[in-house]
Amino acid sequence: MTNYKLTIAYDGANFHGFQSQPKLRTVQGVLEKALTKMSKGQSIDVIGSGRTDAGVHALGQVVSFEFPNQLPADSMLKAVNSLMPLDVIVKKSEIVDADFHARFGVKKKTYQYRVDCGHYTDPFKRFYTGHYPYPFDVDKIKTALKDLEGEHDFTSFAASGGVIENKVRTIYRATVDYFPAENELVFEFTGNGFLYNMVRILVATLLEIGNGRRAEHDFLRLFEIKDRQEARGTAPASGLYLKEVFYD
Repeated sequence: MTNYKLTIAYDGANFHGFQSQPKLRTVQGVLEKALTKMSKGQSIDVIGSGRTDAGVHALGQVVSFEFPNQLPADSMLKAVNSLMPLDVIVKKSEIVDADFHARFGVKKKTYQYRVDCGHYTDPFKRFYTGHYPYPFDVDKIKTALKDLEGEHDFTSFAASGGVIENKVRTIYRATVDYFPAENELVFEFTGNGFLYNMVRILVATLLEIGNGRRAEHDFLRLFEIKDRQEARGTAPASGLYLKEVFYD
């Protein structure tokens, strides 16, 4: 068996998330179906670097799997792409050591979140951005982002559906840029791990800070009180992108 690592991108709008689910269209399901066909019916199990929810996109999701035949990496790339639907593409294929594991080997990840700031919902952006039609101060958001960097207990920013007890995570970098031509805010977060819906909750909180509905340093209070109800909102799945996954 040969161990492969694929870097893939996908439009999550028409997927019920990454992880396989019975009778639902998922990214993992599409990949496994293609690889099983390539292996002439031998079932192939795909491991992802992490799950993405329904409607969430990826620019650089990473998967690994063992395949019964050793194809050159470029041949695997071409073969899998020939079987992919139009909303998935394999960007890179590599043959890796047998002990490489797409999920357990992750050292850090970068997520991106795009916000359309137009007054009305843009029909051509509705599946690819969140929407925030209210005034905001970018400088206030940038000030707040600095409070996120470092190691913190993110209990206030973990959705109730999560099962992980340890909520301490390290954010290495948190940024925002405003692009006037597109009228979009683009957030990026790089960290050693992210809790269920954590990025979407952080973005919703940051937008409230930018709008003046919260104090600029409200994150410091939220870290201390460890209360999900105090953080309140969750930004839509449509604006979230898994941008990059890092390994040793």
